[in-house]
Amino acid sequence: MRIILAHKFFYRRGGAELFFLETGSILERHGHEVAYFSSRHPDNLPTRYSDYFAHSPDYLQGNILKRALSIGKLVYSIETKRRFARLLRDFKPDLVHVFHLNVHLSPSVLVACAEAGVPVVMSCNDYKHICPNYKLYHHGRICEDCRGGWFFRAVLNRCCKDSLVFSSASCLEAYAHKWMRINSRYVHTYLFASNFMARETEKFWGKGSFRWRMLPNPPIDFTPSISDQSNDYILYFGRLAEEKGVDLLIRSMQYIPLVRLKIFGTGPEVDSLKELVESLELTNIEFLKPKWGEYLQSVLDRCRFVVVPSKWYENLPYTILHAFSSGKAVIGSDRGGIPELVKDGVFGLLCPVEDARVLANRIKELWDDPGRAVSMGKAARKYVNEQFNEQRFYQTLMEIYRNVLIEYSPEKKIE
Repeated sequence: MRIILAHKFFYRRGGAELFFLETGSILERHGHEVAYFSSRHPDNLPTRYSDYFAHSPDYLQGNILKRALSIGKLVYSIETKRRFARLLRDFKPDLVHVFHLNVHLSPSVLVACAEAGVPVVMSCNDYKHICPNYKLYHHGRICEDCRGGWFFRAVLNRCCKDSLVFSSASCLEAYAHKWMRINSRYVHTYLFASNFMARETEKFWGKGSFRWRMLPNPPIDFTPSISDQSNDYILYFGRLAEEKGVDLLIRSMQYIPLVRLKIFGTGPEVDSLKELVESLELTNIEFLKPKWGEYLQSVLDRCRFVVVPSKWYENLPYTILHAFSSGKAVIGSDRGGIPELVKDGVFGLLCPVEDARVLANRIKELWDDPGRAVSMGKAARKYVNEQFNEQRFYQTLMEIYRNVLIEYSPEKKIE
């Protein structure tokens, strides 16, 4: 089978990129011919398909006219469509699997597929397909104000990076996609890694209004060293951003001074989180230099357990899968897709969001019972090995691809 994978980034930036790149690697290992399409960036991984890659619109720089033209490319890029159509002609795929197209590529990629009579499946790892704000979270709260197609509320809320320009551009993009009927016209099947995201999409679009299938995250080789030995600390690792709830975790540590927390990561909240630690005069928290790879793995291997206190609707976080694969229990918030992974009392503990005292109690509960934490971690590792192995992912993906190829009717590509 010949497949094109399209995503806006072609370098390791976060969980979405891990999903995209590992999907390609698995397909290649099973003998499929895979081509890639993305945006140009100096950090891109090497590939023989880079000449096809598109230029990203820069709508935050230059004068008003230049910004307006760039926003137009964000909504629908003729250049991106032309480049992708050339790849379609040269590679002649059986199917196209897209991930994130917004901002850097635009849905013109989907139109090119329809015109060429090639079916499309789309993996959704956040909420950009249903809302201008990909997190459904802004200014400290969950938000579904745009449900029903009221995308102008994104501008009123300034919910996209707290920027009027960015929120306006995202609002226009969402209205354009609605007008183009992207969800029903150009994508044959949507793929979700969590039941929560599928149900949330149904709330916005309507149950039965689109085809969808479950496709759990592909396995990632974290090469952990499993050991029952652990140092006296718990660990948060990942992005340091408002929606991740690290501030809540820090506040909880004032109630459990004998517990040590190590924080590993980068993001826009680094300085404010360090200031919060200083203002609370906490001495049981350490910020680690974010050196990814073997260093992170060594820190993870020696912790007692991991805390994931997210305030937004996480999908299926790689942080949890990474912790589980390393034999570590997880205390996670009871929000989004997290409860689908962290079975309460089995692989860790769940905790209500935004209550520092309750979180502290949950941490202390597991901290005071290290044997239980070890048992949960072993159970979590067994679960990941059984449910998120390469063969299981590949078989599910192939079943989806084959069903799409059987069901797809090119005569109906443009209604």
